[in-house]
Amino acid sequence: MNIKKKFRVILPVGVLALAAVAWAGSPQILQPAGPGPSTASFTAINKVFTGDWQQYGQLFTSWQGGLFNRIFLLVLTIVPVVFLLHYIIIGAKSFSHAGTPIKFFGILTRFLHWLAALSFSLLVITGLMVVFGKFIGGGPLVMSGRSIHLIAAIVFCLSAAGLFLIWLKDMLPMPHDILWLLIMGGYLSKKKKPVPAGKFNAGQKVWFWLATVGGGIMAWSGYTLYSFAAPVDQIRQMAILHNLLAAGLIAFFIIHLYMSLFAVKGAISSMLTGYKSREEVAILHSRYKI
Repeated sequence: MNIKKKFRVILPVGVLALAAVAWAGSPQILQPAGPGPSTASFTAINKVFTGDWQQYGQLFTSWQGGLFNRIFLLVLTIVPVVFLLHYIIIGAKSFSHAGTPIKFFGILTRFLHWLAALSFSLLVITGLMVVFGKFIGGGPLVMSGRSIHLIAAIVFCLSAAGLFLIWLKDMLPMPHDILWLLIMGGYLSKKKKPVPAGKFNAGQKVWFWLATVGGGIMAWSGYTLYSFAAPVDQIRQMAILHNLLAAGLIAFFIIHLYMSLFAVKGAISSMLTGYKSREEVAILHSRYKI
């Protein structure tokens, strides 16, 4: 392994290690809130992270319960329907697994990816619990969802930071990304023709920047909403920003799931084994230098 590759592996690990050391100075954040009622448990956990915000609970709920639940409902219905139609009309692409597979992802990359994927999935689920809280009974269930949401956000930020450092160079925009977008990566055709993409295609790059930079903005606005350490007008702005970004992230998350699980047969295996078939790379990553 050359020095450059060693640096790309060691740097993300160092970031996570430094974060763990910093957190070790406040070990109470990892302690359980106790055996009391879930509402009291939530209060105990929340005070450790952000302090008392309950005086603003009514304001936050009023923003969550109006326009935003309609936006999220549209995202959760329209996006899956569009891709269901795509699967019915176009179908999945399949590639031969003959020949020696090509190494695409190392073990650290896969570990960080799955850590980010699992924590982000929890963020989506618990975030929607908050948005639709009044429809699921509110109370302790939503309070517990908020607590899980906060912990999942911290895990996602750490793992996403590692992936950002590993993938930054490969995720920079390239001229051929425009060509990929013009033909939608060839996913609107049943034919298997080489498409202009390197290690990552333009769609994956959009998702990467939205998930990392957008995720960072979500973390900042989310902390403001949890801590309420800002003027009321700014809190309202943060609520709008947080929810609009969340709607976009969830839409792209659904797209990412569809592409990984259905649009290309066996695509998810590359994040399990680290390898892609030669034909898949030749077609979907034709600009990738082996």
